[in-house]
Amino acid sequence: MMMRQLLALLIGLLVLLPVYAGTASAMVSAETIRRQLAQDTDDTGNQSAQVRLKHFYAQRDYQPAWIISNQYQPILDTALSFIARADEEGLDISNYSSAHLQQLHASPEGETGLALELGVTRSLLALAQDLYSGQLSATAADPDWHIPQQKFDSVTFLQQALTQNNLQQAFADLAPSMPQYNALRRLLMKLRQLAAAGTHWTQIPEIASAIRPNSTHPAIPLIRQRILEAHAAYTKAEYALTTAESEWYDHELEAAIKTFQQQHGLNPDGIIGRHTRRALNTPLEKQIQKLRINMERLRWLPRNFGDRYVLVNIAGFYLTAIEHHTPVLDMRIVVGRDYRSTPSFNSRVSHLVLNPYWNIPNSIARQDLWPKQKKNPDYFASQGIRVFSSYRYEFELDPDGIDWHAVERRFPYALQQAPGNLNALGNIKFMFPNPFSIYLHDTPSKSLFQKDIRTYSSGCIRLEKPFQLAEFLLGRSLEDANITQQVDSGKTRTVHLPKRVPIYLVYITAWSDEQGDVRFSSDIYGRDKRALAHARWPEPAQLSQSY
Repeated sequence: MMMRQLLALLIGLLVLLPVYAGTASAMVSAETIRRQLAQDTDDTGNQSAQVRLKHFYAQRDYQPAWIISNQYQPILDTALSFIARADEEGLDISNYSSAHLQQLHASPEGETGLALELGVTRSLLALAQDLYSGQLSATAADPDWHIPQQKFDSVTFLQQALTQNNLQQAFADLAPSMPQYNALRRLLMKLRQLAAAGTHWTQIPEIASAIRPNSTHPAIPLIRQRILEAHAAYTKAEYALTTAESEWYDHELEAAIKTFQQQHGLNPDGIIGRHTRRALNTPLEKQIQKLRINMERLRWLPRNFGDRYVLVNIAGFYLTAIEHHTPVLDMRIVVGRDYRSTPSFNSRVSHLVLNPYWNIPNSIARQDLWPKQKKNPDYFASQGIRVFSSYRYEFELDPDGIDWHAVERRFPYALQQAPGNLNALGNIKFMFPNPFSIYLHDTPSKSLFQKDIRTYSSGCIRLEKPFQLAEFLLGRSLEDANITQQVDSGKTRTVHLPKRVPIYLVYITAWSDEQGDVRFSSDIYGRDKRALAHARWPEPAQLSQSY
């Protein structure tokens, strides 16, 4: 009897013993990992993730990484912390099962040890891949994106990080190190804090006509409130208004509006029109999504652009020339109309053409110029446009001898505009190989650079400062390169660069300036909207409102 009582007491004590912190409840060993992976029971539907997981453990002879001898390793907390902070990078944290892994880590019941070991590895491999090259397939999210997405071997990365015992630093180095990315990341965290606190930005009602400085308007108090909300988000000194209720559009508010316009890619004229009102009415939730999708685009880009390169931001209507990580030239640009949108791609500028002919594409000749010739028989002659029988430009035709109203819709002629003051390409064009027939060029239409939304071209990029860009690309002054004299001669000349210069045409609607302040532009081609629809990230209620 005493033996039975003693045995019962011992069993009771064992049942009451606490599960010690840091001890996995299920045995994790090379054999259990091998057996589990052999079953190939991945319920996520992501076959590539399962392949990476098997490859990772096969490389280490199926030895566990996070739970060794049934003990949680200190590095497990580091790994779980990385996974839990994935949303700080603008990533969809639900892809990494963070909440489920935390539950497994906290639970003393069931077969959680093996599930935790494999789950952490699977999530870290996915997180490393997404941080380096992006969570989305670039071409699937944006069919107009043609810059090759970065390749990355997350299995080798994680093995090396564990072998070298530098997991924390290795993950810290994965995301793009460029100041642009870090600025978006900081602002994303701040805006998410505002959203979590229940912040909703004030909406400005329809305005019958533009509001100009030194006038009164009943919407001004709402605009003042919206500017103060912008101060809470961006901490710009100009947004710290001292007056919140007045309907008078005073100098203080004008300075704030001009700063707001500049931050949102608008001409800072202080006039509150439809574009400014639209920017003011961007919901906080949508601004958060804009930051996220642009951080994703930055992850798609190469990590090394080169020592000297040209960056064209299509959405921001801006070109920047960069040398040794420092912007040395910037200018406004005009990009393609909505139905002739400029794609995103990269190439290398190879040569310049001075006093270029414009060999007019058939689509432009048919859709834009032929209707003008039908209305005005002297149009081609007035614009210096010549008509040829084919794109070999061998046999020139007299436009007066053609019945333009009887021409078939396929438009069987080739048009060419001679060099000169009327030439749509101006005095110089910049050539780089690409399958889209896109190039940069001068323009006689200088007034277009004053517009807020500069989508007026047929796909190519018009430049505000073409000759300054020529100096950057050639690496010497126009006088040294004899460019000015050659342009003045009126003759068409080709000038090859001493070394081809990389050029990147990107679509970025949120970026940072040299001071680290984040700036925005409208989603002119709807590529943000399309990419976010593909991403299927949890969408705030107000995101569906038009921008």
